[in-house]
Amino acid sequence: MGAIGGGTWHFIKGARNSPYGERFRGGMNAMRSRGPIIGGNFAVWGSMFSTFECVLKGIRQKEDPWNSIGSGAITGGLLAARGGWKAASVSAVFGGVLLALIEGMGIAMGRMFAQQPPAIAPPPSQ
Repeated sequence: MGAIGGGTWHFIKGARNSPYGERFRGGMNAMRSRGPIIGGNFAVWGSMFSTFECVLKGIRQKEDPWNSIGSGAITGGLLAARGGWKAASVSAVFGGVLLALIEGMGIAMGRMFAQQPPAIAPPPSQ
């Protein structure tokens, strides 16, 4: 997901900033130069998120959406901690809200596409 999204983003950005006739080459160069950085950032975020999610599962002894929401908030806050407490708190709130939206959509999609049990006909009246 990170490689495809980041690659596409930087290809378009590089192509737009290149002169006419060099757009494809400029897009490829931008994608090649920024790809490893985006991949590394995505790997760090993913590994921290997974670690905190497992830690929260172990502490709480539950497996529910709150683990993902909390781990998203912790990951966002820790990754922005170098910017100070204000940046860390904003990133923590953003990470928690983003994961809450993702978890909420997952729950809604699961309920929407779940098979409904067959309707039971009422007993015949006499």
